[in-house]
Amino acid sequence: MYRQGDVLIVPLAETAVPAGALAARGEHRDGRGRLVLALGEVTEHAHAIAAPGRLIREAGAFGPMLLHLPEGGRVVHEEHAPIGLPKGWYRVVRQREYLPGSVRVVAD
Repeated sequence: MYRQGDVLIVPLAETAVPAGALAARGEHRDGRGRLVLALGEVTEHAHAIAAPGRLIREAGAFGPMLLHLPEGGRVVHEEHAPIGLPKGWYRVVRQREYLPGSVRVVAD
């Protein structure tokens, strides 16, 4: 398991990847060609990976994302140390917080 700020990255066995995700196309790349796991609303700093792969968002307001890195990669962010990820599948979850009457994704 890996954590960088408000992003949790959990290794996932390929047998646990939903069948629809294997066929889905997903990117979420920014103008610099990076897969963006999370973008800071205030600073616009990004938790991102500049490597071959796919990022697939699951349905739902708080649905996690699935990340496939066929060659591995490095998660970078302007305010955190980089994290190396081996090749494989991952579930990417944004931290949430409770506010009276609602739940929201943590604002970075």
